[in-house]
Amino acid sequence: MQETSRYFMELAYDGTNYHGWQKQPHSISVQEVIDDGLKKMLREDIRIQGAGRTDTGVHAAYMVAHFNYSGTLDIEHLIYRLNRWIPKDIAIYDIKPVQETAHARFHATKRSYEYHFLLRPDPFQVNQAYVLFREPDFKLMEQAASILLEYKDFECFSRVNTDVKTFLCDLTEARFEFKDHKVIFHITANRFLRNMVRAIVGTLLEIGYGKRTVESMHDIIASKDRSQAGASAAASGLFLTKIEYPKELFL
Repeated sequence: MQETSRYFMELAYDGTNYHGWQKQPHSISVQEVIDDGLKKMLREDIRIQGAGRTDTGVHAAYMVAHFNYSGTLDIEHLIYRLNRWIPKDIAIYDIKPVQETAHARFHATKRSYEYHFLLRPDPFQVNQAYVLFREPDFKLMEQAASILLEYKDFECFSRVNTDVKTFLCDLTEARFEFKDHKVIFHITANRFLRNMVRAIVGTLLEIGYGKRTVESMHDIIASKDRSQAGASAAASGLFLTKIEYPKELFL
């Protein structure tokens, strides 16, 4: 009997047409589409495990998922066949052999997200950015974003009734980048809570529009109460962009 091997799959997707990453009843998900493709190509009931769970409409410029396979894998041929079979809004970039205990979610050491704003409508980015028809004060938003780096507990930005054991996250980046008519908010941490980035962006927007002060960010975080933070920003502007792992996981 052939020994089962584990692989990391690197991929990207436009989340517009999917009810998030995770497989769920009565709704199409990215995970389900890839599972179905692997089952068809490898003739084995394969279930991939993603590095995280993006919500409905959220995109991933870079996602990692692991899976097991008991046969001999022709990686280049599998990537080619999968990309021909799956919808064009999902792309498989690479498949790499890893240690048998490697876990796409639990062994990730750092994750990065971007939130894309447009300062004018763009017909080519209808579902890939959030259009700001009235420009907020980005200087105030930058000041408020820097406050995030002073804290570890982000329960105030977490989805309520979540099953996580801790709300602690080690943020190492929270900054804005300005490119012509686009503004990109970059945020990096060892882990993120469900809905955390969209809640942060929504709160920053309220500060940028003068509905809250920069200093209120301290009170919001200290409250540990989701109702004290701003409304979640639209899913369309959010991208998972980077996931890092220890080198020793790869064969």
